Amino acid sequence: MDPVDKPFLRALAGDPVWPPPIWLMRQAGRYLPEYRATKERAGGFLELCLNPELSAEVTFQPLRRFPGLDAAILFTDLPMLPWAMGQALRYGKGGAEGVGPILGPVRDAAALAALRPGEAARSASPIMETVARIRAGLERDHPGTALIGFAGAPWTTACYMIDGRGGNGFPEARRAAEERPDFLADLYDALLEASEAYLLAQAEAGAEALMLFDSWAGLLPPELFDRWVLAPTAVLTARLRARLGPDYPLIGFPRLAGPGLPSYAARAGVNAMGLDETVDPAWAASSLPGTVTLQGNLDSRLLVQGGPGMREATAAILAAMKGRPFVFNLGHGITPDTPIDHVAELVRQVKEG
Repeated sequence: MDPVDKPFLRALAGDPVWPPPIWLMRQAGRYLPEYRATKERAGGFLELCLNPELSAEVTFQPLRRFPGLDAAILFTDLPMLPWAMGQALRYGKGGAEGVGPILGPVRDAAALAALRPGEAARSASPIMETVARIRAGLERDHPGTALIGFAGAPWTTACYMIDGRGGNGFPEARRAAEERPDFLADLYDALLEASEAYLLAQAEAGAEALMLFDSWAGLLPPELFDRWVLAPTAVLTARLRARLGPDYPLIGFPRLAGPGLPSYAARAGVNAMGLDETVDPAWAASSLPGTVTLQGNLDSRLLVQGGPGMREATAAILAAMKGRPFVFNLGHGITPDTPIDHVAELVRQVKEG
């Protein structure tokens, strides 16, 4: 299908599509019983990420339940790029629910030298097969739905690589940003090489847009945000555009960046910028450049709550964003305790405009 017939891609190209396109971060996940059954069938989370047939299946599951969704996002995980570079990765004993990624920390020259950034795209070939399967299935069964590929942005990926796990504020990564800039710069050289190849391979396999998740951008103060979040993101987007062309859709998500958002919008080189739930949508609509499509930003807790609170917040976001390029989403991902009926209601409300 021509991109002009896909509302999500039209919005990323700067068209103020209305009603706005909608997709939801973590729309494939633990709140769906069919996802839990598929993960059990795979034998664990890592095994699921490396099984193209089953990863494609869980990507399609929310599209079947919520036909109003305008985009599918590749089902994989941010630490799969470090894994493809050779870093050890596991998800708890048997991939237990609630246990996040655990990586062998990269904190010294020896661990850094053991990484293989030049082999990342080849090592991730099962993920590229998943992309191809999803794209073929979308063209066959969901022709108006676009496919998003993704990776962690350099800072967030470095956080996982250095600390070895999440949930603790990434003290070692923050210490590296403040006290070991030469080490972090060397890690970024490897990360930028691997990220470029990994994302280009996704585009070549069929991804129609690419998203850079900087989930931990808000950990850094302004001077370090500029050096370790904004500048390397701009380098990566410039490399991607040199290969994919100036019009290929790129989305950035500098979560909890707060006062850094205007600089990010102006300098990161992305078509669209995701907003987390802490951002006032009226401020964002009036203060951020109209040349950048905005994406967001319903609080995922309101999606769990449902009812008037969810409806009123959704209406406020829609009112603020009408008339500018916009994609409706959450401020972060769907949580496992989200009622399925609330997701269906949200999609209906957004599609009613």
